[in-house]
This record gives sequence, C-alpha cells and structure tokens, in this order.
Amino acid sequence: MPKFWGMVYRRSFLALSAASLATPFLARAQVNDLVAAFDAFPQMRSLQVLKGDDLVFAEARAPASLNRFANIKSVSKSVVSLLLGSAFDRGELTSINATIGELAPRLLPANATPGAENITLQDLVTLRAGLERTSGANYGPWVNSRNWISDALSRPFVAEPGGRMLYSTGSTHILGAVLSEVTGQSLLQLARERLGTPLGIEIPPWTRDPQGYYMGGNEMALRPTAMLKLATLVRDNGRFDGAEVVSGNWMVASTQGYTQSNWSGLAYGYGWFLSRSGYVLGRGYGGQVIAAHPAQRLAIAITSDPTLPARSNGYFGDLVRLLDGPILGLS
Repeated sequence: MPKFWGMVYRRSFLALSAASLATPFLARAQVNDLVAAFDAFPQMRSLQVLKGDDLVFAEARAPASLNRFANIKSVSKSVVSLLLGSAFDRGELTSINATIGELAPRLLPANATPGAENITLQDLVTLRAGLERTSGANYGPWVNSRNWISDALSRPFVAEPGGRMLYSTGSTHILGAVLSEVTGQSLLQLARERLGTPLGIEIPPWTRDPQGYYMGGNEMALRPTAMLKLATLVRDNGRFDGAEVVSGNWMVASTQGYTQSNWSGLAYGYGWFLSRSGYVLGRGYGGQVIAAHPAQRLAIAITSDPTLPARSNGYFGDLVRLLDGPILGLS
C-alpha cells in the first residue's frame, strides 16, 4: 500500500521534502511550480498530485482541508459510471444497449415522451439521451419538480438518442435510479459497498429526490483524500492496492470517446471527459476535478470554491493548462 494514504499534509511537507529528502533540483523546481500555481488560483481549495506511489504535492487552503468533505458536484457523474461498471462486473447487467423499458419500466411515467422507453444505458451514461436538458437554465425547475425522473422523461426529444451530447444531470439521475431498480440497493448503498469499502473511504448520504432516489450526477461529497484514491483507481485501470475494484474491461470501455462537449471540446466516454493529452477527467461545477493520466502514472484531485463558475474558457481552462503543463511535466 502506498505510504501516504490516511496522512494529512500541510505546506511544511513541501519544505521537509525538499530539505531533508534531498530532492533533485529539477524535482524541487517542479514542486515550486505547483506551489506557485496553487497560490495563483484563489478559487482553488485543494490540490493533490500523485506520481506513481509518490505524493509530490498536497495542499489545502482554509476553510478546506484534505480531510474535510467537499461537494464534488458533477464529478458524481463519473462515480455513477464506476457503479454502472460494477453492475456489469457482477452480472446484474449484461448489455450496455439495454433500455429503460426493459430494465426499469416502473420508472416510466404515464406521460413519458414516446420513445423514452427505448433510451439505453449507453445513451444515459454518455449524456446522449436526446431529451431536453435538465441542466443549465432548466436545473432549478427540474429539482423543484415533484418527480425528477418523471419530469426528465416527459421532456421532448431535441436530438436523436445516441446522437449528440446534451449535458444533463437528469440523464445520470435516471441512470442511478435504473441501477437502484436493477440491484435492489440505493445509490448510497452501492457507492459505500462497491467503492467505499474497497478504497477505505467514507461516503456520506447526499441529496435525494422526492421519491427517495439518491441524486445520480450531482451533490455527492467526498474528502479530497478520497478523491485522490478514486483518481488512482482510474489511473490503475480499476485496481486499488493490488485488488480489482472495477474491471479493466469496463475502464477501457469507459475511456473511449463516444461524443464531444460543445463547450470544452473534450471527448466524453462513460461519465469521463477525455483530453487530447491523455487525461481521464471527472469534472464538477466550480472546478472540482478527479484526473488520471495512466501513461504518465499521474493521479490528481482538485477541489475549488463550489459557489463560483469554472468555465472552459476561464478557470477550468486554467486547470487544464495546469494539468498539461507543470503536472504533466513532472519527472
């Protein structure tokens, strides 16, 4: 097991690493680049960078800490994807092309948009359900509705299912509800049993809809240290501490590009954004990020102020440049 899990780090860690461990000059300079980047982004609340088994940077800015729960926002969508993979690994699901009507017909409201029953698991996890979005300007009315699933499934089609990407939390919420129906467990139970226990992380309850389904796609909370463990799991092809948590086959399928974001230009797999430089990214509002670069043995966790936007041409763009620059350049 890597030596750092469970430990808390502060700025003093960096000074001690450089002085007492005789870090090579280049590595010290690179760490100094990360210090400068962290200081340059007041919106950033924590940054952790793992290279191989070495934690080369770990810093948190008050009021955050590395062991204080943070709202990971839409990084939750990536967590739902991992849980979808676990259902395939256990034989609870057998086809990514299975439909809502086949798997969870009772979720379909009487006024469901004709054809909604034919939306597949792949359509949902790749955000290509085709239904009018529940995110953006539609998010408030959606979460204030009496039945989130019925509201989402009764919205009109604005694209063909399996066509273009329509970023919509309603899609992953429906997916989470389908998982609950298929497995007989809540999304919280699934997350705790299939990710929390094997990774040794705590997953507290989060927002539920009026029917009691945990929100699939937003509002989950994790400690930054737990986020780094998830990043390591993704980096290591579904394995953690030598054990398989999610199958490598699922991770390979998850990290293929099936569509593309209109805003960032990033490719999108099964709940993960994919950069041209080789990163697999979970991205949440405000600048919450779980990132893995398997080829360079990098795992990164970033938390940020969840009340401020992080647009692709703004702060999130800055984070991508940080990932592609000083972090990817670590030797």
